[in-house]
Amino acid sequence: MNEILTFGLLTFTSFFTLINPLGTMPIFLTITADLNQEDRTKTAKKASIVSLITIISFAFLGQALFNFFGISVDSFRIVGGVIFFIMGMDMLQARLVKVKVQDEEIKTYVNDISITPLAIPMICGPGALTNAIIMMEDATSVEKQIVLVISVAIVMLLTFIILYSSSRIIKFLGQTGINVMMRLMGLIVMVIAVEFFFAGIKPFIQQIIK
Repeated sequence: MNEILTFGLLTFTSFFTLINPLGTMPIFLTITADLNQEDRTKTAKKASIVSLITIISFAFLGQALFNFFGISVDSFRIVGGVIFFIMGMDMLQARLVKVKVQDEEIKTYVNDISITPLAIPMICGPGALTNAIIMMEDATSVEKQIVLVISVAIVMLLTFIILYSSSRIIKFLGQTGINVMMRLMGLIVMVIAVEFFFAGIKPFIQQIIK
C-alpha cells in the first residue's frame, strides 16, 4: 500500500509540475481575451479533456512506440531527464517554458484554440508526454496503472479549475506570487529530472563495468 501511495504521489507531483497550469494562466488569458466567460469556460474544459485523452493515450501506447522504433526505456529516461532539467531551469528562473511562449505562433492559429495551442503543446507538451510513457513503464501492476490514470485525471481537473479561475487567481497572487510558485515547481521538476537521468544511465554503467 505504501508503495502505491508513493507512486501515486510521484505521479501527481511530476505531472502537475510539468504541466504547470499556473504558468499557463497568462497565455490562456491572452488567447481567450476576446471570449466571454462562458466561451472561456468551454475552452478550458475542452482543452483539459483533450489533454487527458492525449496523455493517457501516450501512457498506454508508449511501450508499443518503443518496440516499433527500437527504443529502450532507459534511453528515454535519460532524454526525459534532460528535457525535464531544461524545463525546470526555465521555471526556476520564472520564465514560461519555451514551447508555451511562442506568442508569434499563437496569433497564426486559426483553428480551435482549445486543441491547438492550448491543449497541445501548452498543457501536454513534450515533458508531460515523456513523463506519461516513463511513469506507465514504472507502473508494474494494475493498481499502479489505475493510480496513474486517476492522478492524471486529478491533475487535469485541477488544471481546468485553475484556468477557469485564472483571472481571479492572477489578481490574488499577483505577478510576484506567480513567479514564486513557478520557481518552486521548477525546483521540483529539476529534482525529478536528476532521478530520471540517473535511473536511466545506471543500467548502461553496469553493462560497461561487466
